[in-house]
Amino acid sequence: MIVVTGSVTTRPETFEEARRLSLEHVHRSRQEPGCISHAVHVDCENPLRLVFFEQWADRAALAAHFAVSASGALVRNLRALATGPTTLDLYDASKLEKP
Repeated sequence: MIVVTGSVTTRPETFEEARRLSLEHVHRSRQEPGCISHAVHVDCENPLRLVFFEQWADRAALAAHFAVSASGALVRNLRALATGPTTLDLYDASKLEKP
């Protein structure tokens, strides 16, 4: 399983648009093959920051998700609404040590 985390911090006047676009993306992504979970949350410490958490069955499913034109459009749109760089981190859960 591949875990993806990401975030974007918006300007006050662009937050609602970023939230709307993010929710549309989450709902669309949940329908894609290999999507285990996909969510967006508001950061409790910074209410202008949206945090994404995703789980994908494997790298192929994630690659297919990144290839969807709407995924690229979301990234471009969020960058235009952001106050700084967006973040994206990938974790291969099969390579994480288990306690």
